[in-house]
Amino acid sequence: MSRPKLREYKKKRDFRATPEPSGGGRQATSGERFVIHEHHARSLHWDLRLERDGVLVSWAVPKGIPTDPKRNHLAVHVEDHPLEYIDFDGEIPEGEYGAGKVRIWDHGTYEPQKWRDDEVILTFHGERLQGKYALFQTKGKNWMIHRMDPPADPGEEPMPEHVVPMLARLSKLPRNDADYAFEIKWDGVRTILYGEGGRVRLESRNLREVTRQYPELRALGRELGSRRVILDGEIVALDEQGRPDFQRLQPRMHLESEAAVRRRMADTPIVYMIFDLLYLDGHSTMPLAFHERHKLLDGLRLEGPHWRVPSYHVGDGKAMLEASKEQELEGVIAKRLDSRYEPGGRSGAWLKIKNHLRQELVVGAWLPGKGGRSGTLGSLAVGFYDDKGLVYAGNVGTGFTERTLDDLRRRLEPLQRSDSPFVGRQPPKGTVFVEPRLVVEVEFRGWTRTRTLRQAAFKGLRDDKDPRDVIFEETQEVADA
Repeated sequence: MSRPKLREYKKKRDFRATPEPSGGGRQATSGERFVIHEHHARSLHWDLRLERDGVLVSWAVPKGIPTDPKRNHLAVHVEDHPLEYIDFDGEIPEGEYGAGKVRIWDHGTYEPQKWRDDEVILTFHGERLQGKYALFQTKGKNWMIHRMDPPADPGEEPMPEHVVPMLARLSKLPRNDADYAFEIKWDGVRTILYGEGGRVRLESRNLREVTRQYPELRALGRELGSRRVILDGEIVALDEQGRPDFQRLQPRMHLESEAAVRRRMADTPIVYMIFDLLYLDGHSTMPLAFHERHKLLDGLRLEGPHWRVPSYHVGDGKAMLEASKEQELEGVIAKRLDSRYEPGGRSGAWLKIKNHLRQELVVGAWLPGKGGRSGTLGSLAVGFYDDKGLVYAGNVGTGFTERTLDDLRRRLEPLQRSDSPFVGRQPPKGTVFVEPRLVVEVEFRGWTRTRTLRQAAFKGLRDDKDPRDVIFEETQEVADA
């Protein structure tokens, strides 16, 4: 492999500004050593460096070193580095080439079995990395790195591509509350985060990808580094008192363009409240008890400007519910300490206890406004599904802003239809029927005997829920286990 030694390395760096070694200070050793740097540059990656002919031959590996022979990773051949770089651990200043934190991820020795201009086969003996690997050139500077040995972890499970979140059942406080962990009920959007190779992917509870809407969370991928995780949590927007505000989050939820998202990031920052860990470094944690999963989650030490792991309290649910009410929060979630994670399930192991009645409902029609609202939307006719179809549950006529009225009218006009989507009881005359595709969140005082909303107010659109999943939520008593 012909190399210009350190000429390119030195050309790219100003050694008056960067703490990186300039080269020439150390002679070649008799052994073959390697180092892997975790490099928090503009894009997180891992740098593999092999001692060879007096320099460190180097590759940048965007997704890290593969641990399974079924996965090959891109490895970009970069300039040789001086031998002193094998001990480098520091920060390259902003404005310099490769700016960012450089941390030693692993180091050790290697045995070369083959070394050619287009292929290297070697066995690593590191603290974290062990086994036989091949590096082979594909085109130009692009190489691939392949594990030739069996998987590093024979029991490794593939990371699920999608996880439907576990749901909570509407309930009163459980009587045996010492068996439960109590958390704040965050008034936001449920989000599953998939983290691998320093990158994240976000999905809503109806499996719609929402990564683009929340670019603040890309930095969480960098924080996770080489960890492979699936996290469960809620994205919230906080008001001036630090309380979650669902209506404040609304503008962020429905943005499509990156430019619009960037504009909103400044005036509507978000925080990802992480409350569960579903997969960690090759193993599903979902069969574990809640308290065991949370212990592993705490061990990740995830605390950043746009993400945190809120604490929970065991027992004393009544006091926590009262505290949430005093702070004007939505309520609390009670989770059995021994509960496993059940994707898509609503078994009763998780309970939601609310200070105010709120639930999602499906829009099946709208009524034109009168008086001051003449020429625009007056109220929404909403309902829920049962085994017969969409059941009319009343109208929602308050809680709107001029902006939400315009947005709703724009969304509803192309959905107009001639017949009613409701079965049985119908909304008032003059109603404009629509295809039941929009889901809204509504706060209300209670239900009548005929399951009609009392004093309902609009809280926001929910594009993270399938209309067919909207059912009548009934508060249930929980029997002692």
